[in-house]
Amino acid sequence: MKVILFGASGMVGQGVLRACLEDPGVTEVLAVVRRPLGRSAPKLREIPHSDFTDLTPLADDLAGADACFYCLGVSAAGRSAAAYETITYTYTLAAADVVAADNPDLTFVYVSGEGTDSTERGRSAWARVKGRTENALLAMDMHAYAFRPGWIQPLHGETSGTRWYRVMYRLTSWLYPVVRRVVPRYVTSTEQVGRAMLATTRLDGAEPRILRTADINRLAA
Repeated sequence: MKVILFGASGMVGQGVLRACLEDPGVTEVLAVVRRPLGRSAPKLREIPHSDFTDLTPLADDLAGADACFYCLGVSAAGRSAAAYETITYTYTLAAADVVAADNPDLTFVYVSGEGTDSTERGRSAWARVKGRTENALLAMDMHAYAFRPGWIQPLHGETSGTRWYRVMYRLTSWLYPVVRRVVPRYVTSTEQVGRAMLATTRLDGAEPRILRTADINRLAA
């Protein structure tokens, strides 16, 4: 299985990359990156690219993939509405347009988030943009899935690229076992997210295509 990975340097992307490299069914991982990941593996190939609004120059490299795991994302905090929409919506659809071209059997998994607004009419701007992105992907000719995880526990040394996220995870890590016992349906881990993404490739587009934490953990089991 040939897998394309966006956002491999982020916390979730690191977990997904680890799952792909450990899975014997994955023969090739193409990581589209701005900067080198600083790691190597026999089946990992990094594809440097700077303009994520236009991935057509990479069309030949990305053709014929079995799955695309899209983990690239940012927080809306500290960003203008226009910048957040560009990164969240424009980048994602630009990637999907290229990887899904002439490839209706492609499995595309987009990491969204708990609270995403599918109606695109709610009060929260970030949730509307996420909802718009999900809706556009689900309407495309491919097997698209949207992951809406809640609390994600980083494992195996995976860390967020955002400083205040790293601080938050350090300060709240002791709460993870408690939250997992009290509200397990909202808690997952980077390892489970990675395994669940690989599991979606066996669903052949079956419903549901919006997967929340409980669904992610079920697929990962």
